[in-house]
Amino acid sequence: MTRKNTWQDKVAIVTGGSSGIGRATALALSEQGARVLVTGRDTARLADVAAIGEAIDTLQADSADPASAARIIEAVQTRWGRLDLIVNNSGAGQPLPMTAYDADLIAKMSAVNIIAPSLLVKEGHAALRKTRGAIVNIGSAVSRNAVPMVAHYAATKTALEHLTRSWAVELAGDGIRVNAIAPGPVKSGALTGMMGLPEEMAQQIEAQEEAQIPLGRRGVTADIVPWILQLGSSDNEWLTGQVLTVDGGWTLRT
Repeated sequence: MTRKNTWQDKVAIVTGGSSGIGRATALALSEQGARVLVTGRDTARLADVAAIGEAIDTLQADSADPASAARIIEAVQTRWGRLDLIVNNSGAGQPLPMTAYDADLIAKMSAVNIIAPSLLVKEGHAALRKTRGAIVNIGSAVSRNAVPMVAHYAATKTALEHLTRSWAVELAGDGIRVNAIAPGPVKSGALTGMMGLPEEMAQQIEAQEEAQIPLGRRGVTADIVPWILQLGSSDNEWLTGQVLTVDGGWTLRT
């Protein structure tokens, strides 16, 4: 896997990094010597992440705001003067039966899951070109199958996977690699947080999903983070345009 000195003095951005997979990614990068800018909306959670050490800085930013991309890149350049990795981890989703389709909710999912990473890549392009850096997009294994109730969440994550492959080709001439991770059901608080489900309903869904996973358990952030670092590492200079599903075999059964 990734060598311990790969990230020494490198600089990364992790959007939506105040909890779950994003927070764990930021911690892992800082532990391996990187400096990390974490973005998020919750000031209390951001403060908790920032308190971990001087290698992590935070910026309150709503990915749904198109102006946030330029702010994020400006912040990381002002703080550290370089950029080696963008982890597009922010996500938005909400269960929507067809009878509850709402233009504003669908637009918000698109703004966070498609537009936000697109604008961040655009704003960060010049900095990544200087370092021959990398982009790792966080998709979702739900994009692999039909998913009633969360169809628009899955559709926007599928779009992010297509963007991953397209950007990989478009940015290859600049030495910038673009890959994605598609996590399966992970214990990250997403059901009660991002999806906004009541605790009891979230527990029922978690139990149902766990029963479907061939390897017999839900994932944890430690199952996902090493692959994010691996795909983002400069050690893998010939790997681009890939979407890696890490789901315990879940999508093979559903």
